[in-house]
Amino acid sequence: MAQKARKDRAKSNETTLKNLHIGSVTVNGIFLLSHFLFRSRSLLFWFILSIPSFLCQYTLEKTGRPSYDPSTKALKASGEDLAAPGLTEYMFDVVWVTWAAAILVTLFGNWAWIFWTVVPAYGMYKGFGLMGAAKSMAGLGGMGAAGGDAAGAGAVPAGNRKQRRAAA
Repeated sequence: MAQKARKDRAKSNETTLKNLHIGSVTVNGIFLLSHFLFRSRSLLFWFILSIPSFLCQYTLEKTGRPSYDPSTKALKASGEDLAAPGLTEYMFDVVWVTWAAAILVTLFGNWAWIFWTVVPAYGMYKGFGLMGAAKSMAGLGGMGAAGGDAAGAGAVPAGNRKQRRAAA
């Protein structure tokens, strides 16, 4: 049963990576063709803002590509799950937003690269959320420096049940 799950993940990863590469060639090819044939767009912006997308695609390829034994063609490793939430999902988001920005620039002009600012803005939002979660898990977010002052006397102390009972 576990072997079937590995084979399913390998097949899913291969399909996902194939679609990712086809999409990348299509969007970047359309951008470059429109730049050279119709309207001149900033290749410098395209190159600089596409670097994170290319790095994400490379990382997804290296971690998600299944590996096979060259002699027997048997599955050695199915690769990481490319449908997993978290960092993998964020890497796909970076790729898709970069593609959307390239298409918008192709259609409307260089000012549309501003759309790409969604990527770092969302990264900062998630980063601050993770820092807040880490502070609350560490117990740093709940109480100030003077934990036993009059303002905090009615507050429930952070911690597990035994610590709360001992404080009461």
